[in-house]
Amino acid sequence: MKTFKLHIYIIAGLLLLGACKPEIHTPKPSAGSVDFSRYIALGNSLTAGYADGGLYLAGQQVSYPSIIGKQMQSVGGGTFSQPLFSTAQANGSGYLSLTGFNADGTPITTPVTTNLAVRGVLPVPGFGNVTLYTKYTGDINNYGVPGIKLLHITYAPYGNLNGYFERLLPGNAPTNSTTYLDFVMSKPFTFFSNWLGNNDALGYATSGGAGDVLTDKSTFAALYNVLINTLTAKGQKGVVATVPDVTSIPYFNTVTVGAILAGVQKANPNAKALYINALVSGSTYAPRAATTNDLIILTFPTSKIGQPVATPVGNLPYGLTPYTPIDNQYVLDENEVALTEDYVTSYNTTIKSVAASKGLAVFDAYTFLQNIKQNGLVVNGVSVNSNYISGGLFSLDGVHLTPRGYAIVANEFIKAINDKYNSSIPQVNISDYNGVKFP
Repeated sequence: MKTFKLHIYIIAGLLLLGACKPEIHTPKPSAGSVDFSRYIALGNSLTAGYADGGLYLAGQQVSYPSIIGKQMQSVGGGTFSQPLFSTAQANGSGYLSLTGFNADGTPITTPVTTNLAVRGVLPVPGFGNVTLYTKYTGDINNYGVPGIKLLHITYAPYGNLNGYFERLLPGNAPTNSTTYLDFVMSKPFTFFSNWLGNNDALGYATSGGAGDVLTDKSTFAALYNVLINTLTAKGQKGVVATVPDVTSIPYFNTVTVGAILAGVQKANPNAKALYINALVSGSTYAPRAATTNDLIILTFPTSKIGQPVATPVGNLPYGLTPYTPIDNQYVLDENEVALTEDYVTSYNTTIKSVAASKGLAVFDAYTFLQNIKQNGLVVNGVSVNSNYISGGLFSLDGVHLTPRGYAIVANEFIKAINDKYNSSIPQVNISDYNGVKFP
């Protein structure tokens, strides 16, 4: 009898467990307190879908704004139009393709130079050559312009100096005088995303502090206020993103001082250090031994190391003596890193403050990408990190994102929007997007 009762209790318990299956409640898509009927995106190359060192059709099609725009359609969003290259000119500006690996495991990248959308080159006196691309005519929701800084948004001649912006304008360079901000504001919109400001620090950093300057902090703050005041003048809402820590990208963390020196020491065990021309203060530079705090850029031609260089004391090996230091443009040295970080911190303080004053959502890209560098990320069962190529997040140029990276960023924007405006825009499945394409 006891055995029979025990069986009854077990069966009842199993039935009870079966009746208590956990339920997963997916929020019904809702716009919350926002009108998404015409969403526009402002920004630079990241917004345009630039990847692998170029802007091309396949990259444009997986830009983070296009992903966001598609997800918004379930909550009242309209068609999201991009200035896409045609199928016949799908390779746009050209880009890098991974075509193999050397015996030591280093990647081999090859420029794609067919089916381009280049229509000519315009020499601009005092500026240089501007590559012009096939004009785009049609509706635009994605206003991403590779190379643009916040510093450029009210500069009237800019439409003659940036071929990516010039292709969007009706006029031909050098006759354009429409500012970027006026162009963006030429049609009404209900919601915006803004990720301008990255290039105000990135250009300085990627040139090793030698080919560009950091945008003045006060100028950045003034322009950011002008931008957001203009975008919200009719009560529009939006989401903004902070400037990432530019030193956290693979462009600065793949070719290292230690790796180069180790390679030198295999052939010359007596080599003790690499030498760089480093910032002392102001505009003063002096040679010194490199440390792990000095960042070598991804495109540094390591074959230069050890090559003879003529000096007043005779031929000496490049990069291995104080008389033949590695050139400035190949290194973001420790003091330049600190300077860049100081400016980025100031820019982000401005961005957060202005966003708060207007009640806008904020995607803290600085913190998010730093966390990925330090800890990696697992999402939808997919693991990514900041390693070059193998990490799956960054494309072959070491600066811009892969389709998977752009999908991850799109979801972070969506999270920020949903949290701020009580909306429930659905996120995308990261596993539907690829990282770097292997040969």
